[in-house]
Amino acid sequence: MRKNGDQPVDLQTEAQFAGRVTYESDKNHHNLTIKDLRESDSAEFSFMFTTNQPGGGAAGSPGVTLTVTALQVVVTKPSPRLYPSWAELKCWSRCNLPTDHFVWYKNGRKIYENQFEVRQYFKYEDSMSCARKSYEKFPSPSVCILRPNCNRVTYSDRAICALSGQTVDISCSYSSRDHVVSLFWFKPNPRLQLDPDDLNNDPQYAGRIEVLEPERGRSVLRINELKESDSAEYQFKFKTKGFEWRSSLPGTTLTVTALQVEVTRIIMVHQSHTEAELMCRSSCGPAGHLSFVWFKNGKKILTQQTSTYTDNFYPGDVVSCTFQGHEDNCSPSVYPSKLPALFVSPSGEIVEGGSVTLTCRIDGDPAVTTTLSKDNRTLLLGPAGTHNFTSISSNDRGLYHCRSQDQHSVYLFIDVQYAPKLPLVSVSFSGGIVEGSSVSLTCSSDANPVANYTWHKEEEELPKASGEIFTITDFRPEHSGGYYCEAQNSRGRRKSTVHRLSVASSWKLPVALSITAVFLGFVLLFLILWFRRERSSKQQSERSEAIRQEDDLQYASVQFTVKREDPVYSNFNPTQLHRQEEENVVYATPRCSSAPGTSCEDASALYGNVNKGFRE
Repeated sequence: MRKNGDQPVDLQTEAQFAGRVTYESDKNHHNLTIKDLRESDSAEFSFMFTTNQPGGGAAGSPGVTLTVTALQVVVTKPSPRLYPSWAELKCWSRCNLPTDHFVWYKNGRKIYENQFEVRQYFKYEDSMSCARKSYEKFPSPSVCILRPNCNRVTYSDRAICALSGQTVDISCSYSSRDHVVSLFWFKPNPRLQLDPDDLNNDPQYAGRIEVLEPERGRSVLRINELKESDSAEYQFKFKTKGFEWRSSLPGTTLTVTALQVEVTRIIMVHQSHTEAELMCRSSCGPAGHLSFVWFKNGKKILTQQTSTYTDNFYPGDVVSCTFQGHEDNCSPSVYPSKLPALFVSPSGEIVEGGSVTLTCRIDGDPAVTTTLSKDNRTLLLGPAGTHNFTSISSNDRGLYHCRSQDQHSVYLFIDVQYAPKLPLVSVSFSGGIVEGSSVSLTCSSDANPVANYTWHKEEEELPKASGEIFTITDFRPEHSGGYYCEAQNSRGRRKSTVHRLSVASSWKLPVALSITAVFLGFVLLFLILWFRRERSSKQQSERSEAIRQEDDLQYASVQFTVKREDPVYSNFNPTQLHRQEEENVVYATPRCSSAPGTSCEDASALYGNVNKGFRE
């Protein structure tokens, strides 16, 4: 929607957006599509929804601001006297577009890509145009760089939509510094890189086209007796002795369509008439910025100019549509009362558990086959096109689709009302509640219409509060007890299960602190014992190392020397002498004092006291 003053207006009801606006919804996601944008569409757009409750609904604010802009080539000449043919060009728009995604055209031929600016020398006959990359169908108008009169072509319309059988004029203006020797219209073929063919030589258009020049510098291509096969892009080309206008820039796109009236919704079927919504469809949207015209039984409906038409239709009524200004070429007529009818009985509010009959049929001769579906699931229809709900439930609530064998469709939404289901209660706290804290209870229930909630405490008659959420800001022991909620709507009421709340006991905190202190004491004791053990182990290791070093010292310098034989003992047996020497060897044990400043005696001095039993 958009606002007209302070009142929101549905875009589909505005003549300015006729045939150009579509809505798409997917659960909680909603899309608005506007085709064939115009600069006048620049506005703020918002989304609004309504509910089945009186005054229910909301609108998003602020909405989305749309700015529709047209590209424009801006020419700057830094030094027109020193460098008269030098110019700097920029592709400008009201929107903040990336500067590296532009395409440039010179004399109708593409010359640069991915450039925001062009700086170079130009000739007097040169013209320039730019376009957004990937949107080359919407270039800026061609601009003369140095002189007002240059080579360029400007089409009057980017797109034209026309009805089959009509006559259409496609026009353009052109200019050149030199004399034009030839000009013609053609249909470009991107697949074939050949010179284009003049439409006058195309047998498809034989006897149906004219090329007019109502004034100098203006050419008009007129096509009579339009066919849907004439839908194409049309371009203009001119030549001089030394120049040929290129065709990289887009021309005018023609769409030839046939209108058709479709029944989009059966609102209500009465005994004497049918209330329905019709739509005038075409392959154009919108067709050449034209308004729609509706005819009922041959009479023009003066109050209707949009693509949709809602009215009461009686047996024998004939409806057709066309575009304004083309009243002599209307769509085929339809008979709304004989198109698919989808209705429910009994009429009025539908309550869960009741018996309901849904009818999907076409009252025609011969009979037409119809199908009924919900959520892409086909439902069984009886001989009279009926589907019976012996005990309709909340699961049957939804959108039903009735379709004829010729693909005409209507939709009907069945709203089943039912009492609240079992309410569910959730609490913001789990476990014991600390005294003085805040506690919130939330109640929810599936109901149609939407339920209202009240909160109760056991053994108390009056309700504690109303609303979906019940909050106790300062919880005290006297608040302890069982709480439950009750959901109620026009179809019934339902109570939840009891949820008990209590304050955590006062002894729990000291006990918890004591347990924590004991635990920390055990941890501290363990660490002390571990450190002592580590230190004892280290000292023991150091003593063992000292003893080992002492052992190495005691025996490090023990030496035996063999003396020469003494002549006195030359008569002794050497074996006896040797044994006696061994028996009389006395080893002195070196000892080291641990007192400070003392050291071990020299090992060689210790062993100097070895006594032998035999002397001179």
